[in-house]
Amino acid sequence: MKQDSLNIYIEEISRAVQRVVNSGHGRSSGWVRKGTEALYNRDWTTPSIVHSSRTMSSNLDSRSHVGRSKQLCIDNLNPNIKLMEYAVRGPLVIRASEIEKELEKGVKKPFKEVIKANIGDCHAMGQVPITFIRQVSHSCSILQIFKTDLFQTAQVIDGAVTSSVKRFLKDALDCSVASFLYKSGSYTDSPGIEVIRRHVAHYIEKRDGIPSNWEDILLSAGASEGIKNVLKLLICDIGCKKPGVMVPIPQYPLYSATLAEFNMHQIGYYLDEEKGWSLEISELKRAIKEAKEVSEPRVYQDNVYAKNSKFHSFKRVLTEMGPPYNKIQLSSFMSCSKGYMGECGLRGGYSEVINLDPKVKAMLLKSISASLCPTALGQAVMDTVVNPPQPGEPSYERYKAEKEGVLKSLAERAKMVADSFNSFEGFSCNTVQGAMYAFPQLKMPEKAIKKAESLNQQPDVFYAFQLLEQTGICVVPGSGFGQKPGTYHFRKDRSEEMQQANQKIDDT
Repeated sequence: MKQDSLNIYIEEISRAVQRVVNSGHGRSSGWVRKGTEALYNRDWTTPSIVHSSRTMSSNLDSRSHVGRSKQLCIDNLNPNIKLMEYAVRGPLVIRASEIEKELEKGVKKPFKEVIKANIGDCHAMGQVPITFIRQVSHSCSILQIFKTDLFQTAQVIDGAVTSSVKRFLKDALDCSVASFLYKSGSYTDSPGIEVIRRHVAHYIEKRDGIPSNWEDILLSAGASEGIKNVLKLLICDIGCKKPGVMVPIPQYPLYSATLAEFNMHQIGYYLDEEKGWSLEISELKRAIKEAKEVSEPRVYQDNVYAKNSKFHSFKRVLTEMGPPYNKIQLSSFMSCSKGYMGECGLRGGYSEVINLDPKVKAMLLKSISASLCPTALGQAVMDTVVNPPQPGEPSYERYKAEKEGVLKSLAERAKMVADSFNSFEGFSCNTVQGAMYAFPQLKMPEKAIKKAESLNQQPDVFYAFQLLEQTGICVVPGSGFGQKPGTYHFRKDRSEEMQQANQKIDDT
């Protein structure tokens, strides 16, 4: 670009930005400061502020140091980002990684390795992947395998995988997304590949005995992305009050972190620990009544194995209750990250959104289109979960044995974890009914509580740090999930290495 043209270009941008400032619309901009225009200097690499003193608006002269900052800093950072916390990957995890590096350098510790019980990363903790899932995802990634002798070798890929990928290929061709299988790094439709959405709908219909519309299915990069996509729809102040979202306590930190990021009010209601984390209607009423003063309230299936416990579909319950309940707007989520699948890193998930106003649904689809699409391989893995091998297919027996083996192991470890903690002095733990975690309560000595206060730490945070430094076990303090005042907990994963962790905790 010639210098004359460059100067004209800069002047045009300057005039445009100044019009915004003078009209008042630029008052909240982080980059229009004191009547200045945020442009790049002449080398077009370093951000700078170009002053226009002749047109400087006097109403901007009193801006604070925060308003005058030339670059993004902690003082002018989005305050919601500063407020949000995600306990699962917080300071304890950072310290655990530092200790790992110290051990690699030969620093002496009272332990030889760090056991990360803070996150349910199944495969990282020793859970064996399901062969069928890996074979299908591998075949979708390397379609050339169909052109080789390996394709016919039962030891590498069997008939059910062949059938699944071929069927997938045919359906994908019918849906005009064949490029996914030829180049699984390609974009797909924003809500996900149609054939997989149809398979998800069939899976839900078979599970609940209730019709499911594939157009209500939205694939996502794990359940977390789907949850955030729906929560975005609620960001709207009503009567000068923030939207309030009811969340059970203890909760998964995704919700508290997302609500903080979106500047929404968390309405926590406590589950009754003494009754196996049961939900009491009176507690719901208390929470919503208190929340109305500051906000406007808006209101894993296979691995459930505790005795007398089973999975209940909200959609099925609402449908069976009839009007007006069967018209309630409902979003349900699932992912391939936990349970017998354990494919955390491949990021596959879906949501089913029902009874949504058509105009709102159009806005939801528009919103998710800005993220382009979920991960292509994650979608393929989600398809293997909702559309697994069937009896009579070559993969079925192996798939069935592996799935049942993983679920049996999870159930055994669930019992082992609860029994172990209940045998420790000062600990108690409810029966683990499902999922991947235990949430034991511990009785903190008064001296430990006072020591934590002197360090400006929550007592359970203090305990978790001491546990990490003395044993190498990284857990998540209960305060990161929420807990009744005066009680202290931590959450720990129940993966393969956790038996070793329990023994270490017992020894302390």
